[in-house]
Amino acid sequence: MSAPIAIFLPSGKRGTVKKGTTVLSAARELNVDLDSVCGGRGICSKCQITASFGHFPKFGIVSKKSSLSKTNDVEYRYKKKRGLKKGRRLGCQVQILGDIIIDVPEESQLHKQVVRKNADLRQIKMSPSTQLVYVEVQKPDIKVPSGDCERLEEALEYQWNIKNVTITLSVMQTIQAKLRNGQWTLTCAIFKNSVTRKNEILEIWPGYFENIIYGIALDIGSTTIAAHLCDLKTGNVIHSSGAMNPQIKFGEDLMSRVSYSMMNKAGSRNMCVAVREGIKKLITELCASSNVNKNDVFEVVMVGNPIMHHLLLGIDPIELGQAPFALSRSKAVTTKLVEIDIHLNSNTQLYILPCIAGHVGADAAAVALSVSPEKSSNTVLVIDVGTNAEILLGNKNKLLACSSPTGPAFEGAQISCGQRAAPGAIENVRIDTTSKKVKFKVVGSPYWSDNEKFWPSIAKFGITGICGSGIIESIAEMRLAGIVDENGLIGSAAQTGTDLCVSEGRTQSFILHRGTNNKNIIINNSDIRAVQLAKAALFAGSKLLMEELGVNKVDQIILAGAFGAHISPKHAMVLGMIPDCDLTKVFSAGNAAGTGARIALLNREARIKIERLVNHIQKVETAMAPNFQNHFVAASGIPNSVESFPKLKSVVTFPRVNFNQRNRRRSKKN
Repeated sequence: MSAPIAIFLPSGKRGTVKKGTTVLSAARELNVDLDSVCGGRGICSKCQITASFGHFPKFGIVSKKSSLSKTNDVEYRYKKKRGLKKGRRLGCQVQILGDIIIDVPEESQLHKQVVRKNADLRQIKMSPSTQLVYVEVQKPDIKVPSGDCERLEEALEYQWNIKNVTITLSVMQTIQAKLRNGQWTLTCAIFKNSVTRKNEILEIWPGYFENIIYGIALDIGSTTIAAHLCDLKTGNVIHSSGAMNPQIKFGEDLMSRVSYSMMNKAGSRNMCVAVREGIKKLITELCASSNVNKNDVFEVVMVGNPIMHHLLLGIDPIELGQAPFALSRSKAVTTKLVEIDIHLNSNTQLYILPCIAGHVGADAAAVALSVSPEKSSNTVLVIDVGTNAEILLGNKNKLLACSSPTGPAFEGAQISCGQRAAPGAIENVRIDTTSKKVKFKVVGSPYWSDNEKFWPSIAKFGITGICGSGIIESIAEMRLAGIVDENGLIGSAAQTGTDLCVSEGRTQSFILHRGTNNKNIIINNSDIRAVQLAKAALFAGSKLLMEELGVNKVDQIILAGAFGAHISPKHAMVLGMIPDCDLTKVFSAGNAAGTGARIALLNREARIKIERLVNHIQKVETAMAPNFQNHFVAASGIPNSVESFPKLKSVVTFPRVNFNQRNRRRSKKN
């Protein structure tokens, strides 16, 4: 029998291990971030893991329950004394017996990811869908038989011109006592539904209610979830927080999750429960840290890509995995939050922005709401960079949209020394073009590595790996320094003039940092290839939209998303992620999807606007476009094998190097 394959998520690191190896030992062999302080004795519980079972076509394995050893006495004892969450195992005790998918939860990671999705500063015109109104209600009159609810409706129309009012059962049950307690005055929380155009009374208080009511804007990404708790009167962001999307254990990218749903009977249900539980936990922590009662949260706005949208609502995304990529619903959704098994106030409303197309979701609509490319006279390209990139292109005359499956390489997955953003991860890189010396910055320290203050500042966490922005800058700097050629090949020490290039079999690697015990931080040719595939898909999507719009250049590029906010425009263009453009016209919009969700939360008219705008956005399906493959192949070059990039080349110089040995031999013969 062949050695078992162990695949660890969310890092994506994999390898073969000896049968009977503990999960903790396998994690250490494969350089996986799994915590442990008790020496594997089953005392500290920091090495807790879960396993995912089923058919995983992306990884080419079937993960079975029999692939792990049965619960032993140590685990039984720990579970009895301190308890273990359902499905959790102690990594130091459980043995790998066959091919297995192992999820390392966030609390078991030694280096916790920094989820950088804080709310961006934005002046938003306040007109929330949920508002408080004070109303005086007529006392009952024996001569005029009328219910308290009816007289409340009449008062709202007369005093506030609020018509078409519906009253929830929970309000109906308390109105008589509260009216009399308030001496025939009430404060009402009224929700103005942008979809049905009806007004719903969510809650009432006797007399004048002065407390704050809250709303939450949620951006559900395939990798992370960001939440912003907002005051619905002032619009102030009380607190922002983020967490990993627990669905990642079922697949790093969207199509792998669709595949999981296709190949496993309860696949979609498992992913639905996982994301809902993740949201519940995040909201609970958000409210607790702000000392806010969850009953005072009356509205939640959510955005996400179509697959996140469907799985959240309990809809199997299987149709999104095959042409014609049909959505179950494309229009905006308004329902009670309890309908998706998330309980705050019993009448808390849920609003989900409309989806644009089968692979262009409510998150892209939120980005459009945030940056408003449809108002520009110039041609604007908007790219929300992530595992699944959403792309908008257009101006006041026409707006187009598409998605591009970039995969997880930009976020550190499937990279030899890659990791997600956490203290110790290299995030910025510079390479001297003459000496080839490297300096870098890591998450958690403000200093470059050549600064004497750098090493004391990282003493607590060290140098642990390289995250997405660091990967992009590393490869771009290697290209500018003549260490990597246009095809993405790393040269030898003799070819590049630096001993930082080391042989790895038939290919080369480049050492960014020499670590202790031979634990170097490197970039190898496989890493570069993974990034080439990701950036080629991104560029090809942009090029398709440019063709459709009939333009050969763009006037402005806006990089959106938490990841996009940390990308250097220069290095992104050197790599060939984005089309040629004046670098002074390349901007970051921060977490634009999250900002769009906040705008929709705080401004009812914005909901109406985006619901109308989505109907006018032309959708381009990259999977069906005949030219996509041609653009993809050309974009594999660094920066590109076909495009000339004149604006970029006016500010940077690309060394003329070719490390393809086969081509070099051919040229010598000729």
